[in-house]
Amino acid sequence: MNRQPPAGADDDAPEDALPGEKLQKVLARSGMGSRREMERWIEEGRVTVDGRTATLGDRVESSARIAVDGKPLTAAPAEEVRCILYHKPTGEVCSRKDPQGRRTVFERLPRLKSGRWISIGRLDFNTSGLLLFTTDGELANKLMHPSSNIEREYMVRVMGEWNEDTLQRLLDGVMLEDGVARFTDIQDGGGDGINHWFYVVLMEGRNREVRRLWESQGLTVSRLKRVRYGEVFIPSRVKQGQWVELEPKEVKSLYRMAELPPKKLRKAAGKEREKMERQFGKREGRGAPPGRGGRKAR
Repeated sequence: MNRQPPAGADDDAPEDALPGEKLQKVLARSGMGSRREMERWIEEGRVTVDGRTATLGDRVESSARIAVDGKPLTAAPAEEVRCILYHKPTGEVCSRKDPQGRRTVFERLPRLKSGRWISIGRLDFNTSGLLLFTTDGELANKLMHPSSNIEREYMVRVMGEWNEDTLQRLLDGVMLEDGVARFTDIQDGGGDGINHWFYVVLMEGRNREVRRLWESQGLTVSRLKRVRYGEVFIPSRVKQGQWVELEPKEVKSLYRMAELPPKKLRKAAGKEREKMERQFGKREGRGAPPGRGGRKAR
């Protein structure tokens, strides 16, 4: 049901004092975009509730039939959340469908009875590693916002000549085509010859930023893997193409970084959990570089 706030209602009244939930909040939680963006969509007439064009200020209940651009919305449950970690292989795209017919990261994820998986950030086609998914669109949007300042750690193999001055320039900041970028931490991962491994940390997620930073110094990235997002590390047992449920403490850390109150965590059960555990009997993926997995940046 679509409801307008009662006449004379105070705009600053607590949400639970009014019937239903703000429409833009429901849309944001479903992963459509930020609340501000959803407000624009409502103002542009792109959203309908129970067959009627919505207006800004509408509140909806769980039984409401919401559509965006004529397509029914499948909203994630408000009370519970699911969060998983996927080890993305190279050669997969992060979109739901690919015009070129390439495999997408969503194809190996567990199917949901309600809601949908929303990717927290992206990795490009040739980058592997940690990719997080949630059913809470509001959480995803908060974590992906440029102001989030969340550490992202990568394991990178570079080809070419470098020295300590090279690393210092990458820490001090390099002007790229979309502004100054820098690593907040660089640790030596070892290697022989022209190939060398490093662990690097970024505080943002600009397109191809790790690769572009090294390329600015005349080096080529030959392998790139994300090993950490905030306080969440990629477990060594999770091989390429496999997924695992996040632990409660990891989910709480995501909500803390997003500055949102945590929701009740619903984990895989029954056949789905059995399927998740069975995949760890397989040995997939290529060998790791010398050294360790993800580690806390210093």
